Amino acid sequence: MNVAIRYAAGSDIGCNRENNEDSGYAGPHLLAVADGMGGYAGGEVASSTVISALRRFDAPVSDAELQNTLGRAVAEVNGALGQAIKANPELNRMGTTLTVMLWNGSTHFALAHIGDSRAYLLRDGVLFQITKDHTLAELLAEGGEGGENSHLSHMLFKVLDGGPDREPDIFMREARVGDRYLLCSDGLSGPVGPQAIFDALTAEAELTGAVERLIRLARDGGGPDNITCVVADVIPAEPQADSQRPTIVGAVAG
Repeated sequence: MNVAIRYAAGSDIGCNRENNEDSGYAGPHLLAVADGMGGYAGGEVASSTVISALRRFDAPVSDAELQNTLGRAVAEVNGALGQAIKANPELNRMGTTLTVMLWNGSTHFALAHIGDSRAYLLRDGVLFQITKDHTLAELLAEGGEGGENSHLSHMLFKVLDGGPDREPDIFMREARVGDRYLLCSDGLSGPVGPQAIFDALTAEAELTGAVERLIRLARDGGGPDNITCVVADVIPAEPQADSQRPTIVGAVAG
């Protein structure tokens, strides 16, 4: 069975930031969220560079090549970051998270993830977080150390920053018609808990409405950071249907 995705994306500066360091992309075969860091200009440049470089991978590939293609894409965009830093040494502290899905029209897709942006799956009335945060808290929790009490607990131990061997988590997943996926920066997942995310994704049938509601929830929760999300529904493929145009949001759209 062939499937397709319908998608919507949105980004908001939040309530406490002076600029938006997030970038997002949604297209027929590629969904991505990047949360930049590294100072006023660095974060914008990092997320924009990565999403701009990823856009050329918004194309179908075979099932057998999905994971390898996505791994190559992440390595390429990390290299683009390295080149940007080499050309502008003042940006040497910049980096970005990245959560990205690559689809090809089958019921399988590849997902790559690095940092603390997240991917969620809503399936059969249950919300699953399908990525693992690369934070010190998560690392300590895996070792039974209870890292949430540390003032360093939310520090990232893995991001894209142009350096060598920046390996993301990459894996294949199976999609079903009726699935709804959410990719978001921690500006959403920080102030908005899983129950509220579930409620928004289930209450809003329209994708744009779901995106707007999620961003509003994050702002109502204080909006401490930039807020970016991509929501996508898996639907049966319809050969005669017009495909959506790609959407870019956040810093990369500026």
